Amino acid sequence: MNRTLLLVAATGVLAVGALLLGTPPEPPAPPPPVVTDTSHTVRRAEDPPATRTLPLVTSRPEDGALSMAGKLSGAYVQTGPSEAFAWLELKARPAEAGQRVPVNLALVLDRSGSMNGKKLEDARRAAAELVRRLTPEDRLAFIDYGTDVRVQPSRRMTDEARAELLALISELRDEGSTNISGALDSAASALRPHLREYRVSRAILLSDGQPTTGIVSEPGLLDQVARLRRDGITVSALGVGRDYQETLMRGMAEQGGGFSGFIDDSERLAEVFSRELDQATRTVARLVELRLDVPPEVRHLEVMGMASFREGNVLKVPLYDMAGAQTVRVVAKLTLDTGKTSGTLALLNARLHYVDVARDLPADTALRLTAEVTGDTARVREHLDKEVRVHAVRALGTQQMVAAAEEMKRGNKVKARGLLDNARAIFGSSAEALSGELADVSRSQAALAGASSAEETQAESRNLLKKSIRNFGQNNTY
Repeated sequence: MNRTLLLVAATGVLAVGALLLGTPPEPPAPPPPVVTDTSHTVRRAEDPPATRTLPLVTSRPEDGALSMAGKLSGAYVQTGPSEAFAWLELKARPAEAGQRVPVNLALVLDRSGSMNGKKLEDARRAAAELVRRLTPEDRLAFIDYGTDVRVQPSRRMTDEARAELLALISELRDEGSTNISGALDSAASALRPHLREYRVSRAILLSDGQPTTGIVSEPGLLDQVARLRRDGITVSALGVGRDYQETLMRGMAEQGGGFSGFIDDSERLAEVFSRELDQATRTVARLVELRLDVPPEVRHLEVMGMASFREGNVLKVPLYDMAGAQTVRVVAKLTLDTGKTSGTLALLNARLHYVDVARDLPADTALRLTAEVTGDTARVREHLDKEVRVHAVRALGTQQMVAAAEEMKRGNKVKARGLLDNARAIFGSSAEALSGELADVSRSQAALAGASSAEETQAESRNLLKKSIRNFGQNNTY
């Protein structure tokens, strides 16, 4: 009897087990999708245009060579995931009337075989005009390079030194390859002994082609220039003709704190050299660097159109030496995830570090941008800033222009046309304020349609890149 009951019980357990195994539990429902609020960054068709103008936040202290002001794209941000923009404007104080800073210069000229003819003739003429404009307070080292590098040591520009240099420049002949790294090393060696004596030291590099000997990789050359800047030597990189590597020239200027030049016509060299000298002698701040503290609520921070690098919770943006009254505009996109449901949140702490040339001392100025957190999307949209919206739209459209320029350089006209159409659509959302940018796109579209050769397409690519640099708020290109 007991044995029978055990068998029946066992059979019941197995039956229940089979029933349970045959009907597994349903999986848990997936969590609701995460929705990122894009009120600041995307304008919907039904949205009225932003009409508010938020007050500017100004930096402290205000008595240095540089000042800074800025604001966010709105007074409120949505709790949880969202996006926003920040806009900053950096200004150099006007130079005092008659103020001129003595300069420690190195002029570095390409005399490789491809410089033959009119390019070298115009380069000689431009170099001679620069030499004539220097005063006895200035120093100049003259370096010319092909495969080898020849150096005229740094000298004060006395009448005797001027005459000797003018004679040497007039006899310059083209020969050899393009040894940019060797020329920069020689320029640095000529400038270094005088760094303490002079508050502004600058190397002006001219090239018509790509590096073919010495350091030839772009990362290697950019690293070389960055080291020179850390030593106190500013580098400007000027490309002339149609065969130079414009991304390399631009990168060297960004890393070197100087200017870049996209000079199709060598007749412009005299004008560009003259402007370089004016820039150097009017410098009020050097070793300029913008540092943006990234709080935990900012998941990603992008400075649009400018080189930057992150160290810990700080995003660093190296900027160019600034002359009196010059400006830099910066647009940054913030990807947020705020855990708070209300209250004030500091979204960006901006600090501007530089060397004040007049005082020959390190200096800084700083500001903080804050917003209120809310769960009310309508409140977010009601308090958007119309001015920052325009700056952000300009930056977004310009990103498409840069991409179009890259496709032109590759010879891909179809992709370039599509990207220009994208830029037109983005600028069109603020058509009244961005009429100039729309006109630039139209001109570029017409030039691309009319280009009958790869050379003409390349030329338009450079024109578009130059416009893009200015649209991103930088004033360090010729």
